[in-house]
Amino acid sequence: MSQQIADRENSLRTRPEPQHFSREGGAEFNPAGLLRNRGFWIAALCVLAVILYVWISGIRARAAAARAAATAAHQTVPVAATSTKQGDLNLYVTAIGTVTAFNTVTVKTRVDGQIVQIPFKEGQMVHAGDLLVQIDPRPYQVQLTEAEGQMARDKANLVNAQTLLTRDKELFAQNIIAKQDLDNQAAQVGTYEGTVKNDQGLIDAAQLNLTYSRITAPISGRIGLRLVDIGNIVHATDTTGLVVITQLQPIAVDFSIPEDELPRVMNAMKHVASVTGGATIPVSTQQQTSGMAPPPLGLPVEAFDRDFKTKLAVGVLLTTDNEIDQSTGTIKLKAQFPNEDNALFPNQFVNVRLLVDVQHDAILIPTAAIQRSSTGSYIYVVMANQTVQMRPIKVLNTQGELSSIESGAQPGELVVVDGVDKLRSGSRVSVQLAANPITPGATQ
Repeated sequence: MSQQIADRENSLRTRPEPQHFSREGGAEFNPAGLLRNRGFWIAALCVLAVILYVWISGIRARAAAARAAATAAHQTVPVAATSTKQGDLNLYVTAIGTVTAFNTVTVKTRVDGQIVQIPFKEGQMVHAGDLLVQIDPRPYQVQLTEAEGQMARDKANLVNAQTLLTRDKELFAQNIIAKQDLDNQAAQVGTYEGTVKNDQGLIDAAQLNLTYSRITAPISGRIGLRLVDIGNIVHATDTTGLVVITQLQPIAVDFSIPEDELPRVMNAMKHVASVTGGATIPVSTQQQTSGMAPPPLGLPVEAFDRDFKTKLAVGVLLTTDNEIDQSTGTIKLKAQFPNEDNALFPNQFVNVRLLVDVQHDAILIPTAAIQRSSTGSYIYVVMANQTVQMRPIKVLNTQGELSSIESGAQPGELVVVDGVDKLRSGSRVSVQLAANPITPGATQ
């Protein structure tokens, strides 16, 4: 068996190798090389197909973009636009303020007694000196009568003592009476003089109590709800008052601004002081009765409602606090308002706008017209052929609905303020004029 296996292996070793012939008669034919060349060409064709596909896709995308641009160019987009103007732009510092009264008085009685009259009505305006409460004056009238009677008696005694002193002086000059008697009579005159002066004090006290029984308004202002009724017994030691009066004209507004804004405010105050020279604004007769000096001409301050839409009053800045609050990084300011129409009420919250600077002869555009992108700010300007042109701009200052720009538009040009979403440079538009936040005088 082993011999058969050995013979089989020898026969396999001596078998001749197969010959490779080509079809053309004798040339060598290699199937493995042919397979390698075919794979290369297949890969090349695939790459070429991908390149061709990308190229065709790019052509189609550019064609679609061109068609879209052509469609947009011929499509009319409705927009709202307004014109730019040249003028002054007021720059403000805004804050939230609280209306505070310059004077608030709780009226109390200085004498004891029963209330017999309350002539005022709750909520009415009163002036300094108006009668508020009348306390029964009869006890104090009686005290005054008694004091006046005692005064009359003591005056009569004084006159008599003075007469006796005159006579004793004559008698002493004639050596009829002793010097001791003359001195005693002079002392008697001095005693009666002191008594008469004390009686005058009692009269004055009784008259003062009688005056205090008529309780009058110490300041001009608005009466609150009364705290007593007719017939109540009141005392000078009572802790509860009779009524509260709050001064409304003029009135103050306290507000705080960030400490970073303080240099602008101080520079503006110095400028106003140098221009006005410490002049004061005129005040009404009612304001003069408050006893306050008229405020100097200062920085204008405007008070608005909570929505910052309705202007309530216009006043001037009075002063700043003497230190910055380190916990909040703010400083308090106080402004004064005439409040002749009583639009401001104590403890009312208002929005305050303080004028600190004015940018003169600026190109003004509505803030709504400004668009922003990663490359900067721009606007759409309506051209004469009813198309829009996108222009880059540089914004200098923004104040509410208005902004000033350094370049990008000229006064009188129309800028789009609404409908910019579908616009691109060259788009055709139908323009509707929008409300212009710029006043006819172009001064804001």
